[in-house]
Amino acid sequence: MLPSSTAHCRLAPPFPSRLLPSASEPLRRRPLILLRRSSSYPDRRRLLVRAIDAAQPYDLEASLALRHLRSNSLKIAVIGFGNFAQFLAKTFVAHGHDVLAHSMQSDRSSAAAYLGVQYFPDPNDLFEQHPDVVLLSTSILSTPQVLSVLPLHRLRRSTLFVDVLSVKEFPKHLMLKYLPREFDILCTHPMFGPESGKDSWVGLNFMYDKVRLWEEDERIERCEKFLNIFSAEGCRMVEMSCADHDKYAAGSQFITHTVGRVLEKFGLEESPIGTKGYEKLIDLVENTKGDSFELYYGLFLYNKNAMEQLERLDLAFESVKKALFGRLHEIYREQLLEDAGDGIRRTMHRAEQNRRREVAQKLLHNGGQTPPNQSSETKAW
Repeated sequence: MLPSSTAHCRLAPPFPSRLLPSASEPLRRRPLILLRRSSSYPDRRRLLVRAIDAAQPYDLEASLALRHLRSNSLKIAVIGFGNFAQFLAKTFVAHGHDVLAHSMQSDRSSAAAYLGVQYFPDPNDLFEQHPDVVLLSTSILSTPQVLSVLPLHRLRRSTLFVDVLSVKEFPKHLMLKYLPREFDILCTHPMFGPESGKDSWVGLNFMYDKVRLWEEDERIERCEKFLNIFSAEGCRMVEMSCADHDKYAAGSQFITHTVGRVLEKFGLEESPIGTKGYEKLIDLVENTKGDSFELYYGLFLYNKNAMEQLERLDLAFESVKKALFGRLHEIYREQLLEDAGDGIRRTMHRAEQNRRREVAQKLLHNGGQTPPNQSSETKAW
């Protein structure tokens, strides 16, 4: 029985059961049902439904999801925001990490804004953001100067420093020299670039060496989060020492750059009848031509194995030349001997003819008979 105030009112038709909230549905999904008297029909109640469809900032579910995302993300500060750093930053942002950047030489704010990266003209302001990871992506030659002027005192003492230079022993010793003892150090080398990795990183080599990593769960987890960016992209993760890296890189990367630059100076051109091998050489020239000579010089200057590889390449080239000229010399020698043999035979033939002529002349002078078959030769002479 309804209360007296509503005893004489007829209720509106039943509310559809498919629209009614269930007990298990979150509170924000439950519609708010209000009953009001209609001015037109005082004896009938009008049903008004109001619902909250969008997640609110104070919503528990959204708050937990945001907290989970932040717990798995890193704040990565990139020092040196050139082409290669921008290439890496694009993937960092795609993985949900906060990326900050600073360039020591030129303003890269436009490129940073395009990639969703926060740019800081002053490294002091950048380091006051207390990044989890500082990524060095400077040129090899400028790395000592950059490390010497960075405001390291503004960072937390647990900061992880990572480099992506093409040589490894050199930056390793520099970071051990300039960085405080409390900082973690991870030396890495993505063995690809904007050209070779523009479509996918799957199967591409990523070398790393945990030079200094303190035995704390938070530090170890942070390092693994950074490495997981590359493993999640499908890279082939290769852990090796910096010394071994430089040894192998001198025989592969440095030689590749050297051959590519030699062919560029040679003037290799497209051919309408080029083979697959020739097309690969063209691609090699294009890939190495996109890198600065400063990078190539750094590979030579700061990898102690580079000089040895350059000398081996020079010896190999000389060996090939000797093999070619040696075969050519043999052919030329045979021709000379053949020509010499013809000359000797002609000389012997002339000597024989002269001897026979002398014999014929002596016989005629002494009144003897001319030897058989000699008259024609004698007449000829």
